[in-house]
Amino acid sequence: MLRADLDAIDIKILRELQRDGRMTNVELAERVGISAPPCLRRVRKLEEGGVIEGYHALLNGPKLGFDLVAFCMVGLKRQADADLKSFAKRVEAWPIVREAWMVSGDSDFLLRCTAQNLTVFQNFVIEELTADEHVDTVRTMLTIRQVKQLGLVEV
Repeated sequence: MLRADLDAIDIKILRELQRDGRMTNVELAERVGISAPPCLRRVRKLEEGGVIEGYHALLNGPKLGFDLVAFCMVGLKRQADADLKSFAKRVEAWPIVREAWMVSGDSDFLLRCTAQNLTVFQNFVIEELTADEHVDTVRTMLTIRQVKQLGLVEV
């Protein structure tokens, strides 16, 4: 399913669900101006077409004891496909890494990490990340405060 396959109602549905994925189908239908049964059919079609990948709760990290958010720019020793895939697989095993992106430029990967405190993050960087056989360089950036958070795409 491509954006060209979406009409104005589909776009409204996506906007509303990205703002609040927990609302009922009846509330969603009211917000987009259609009745509930066709709204549910449209949502299911968007899910089946892979436009909606899933639903999740947005958790407050500091209230759960995760006060630190940092980014790591990681450069690998080699950029062979096998090395990139091997490192990406390794990243999946690190719970502190909440998002990982393979990137172009000076680094090969950008990692968003969340930790309870600076000591936990430092231990991860020293004992896990820089100790990985594929890693050549690591540059870290500690965040000060998040100033914007939206859904992943604008619809």
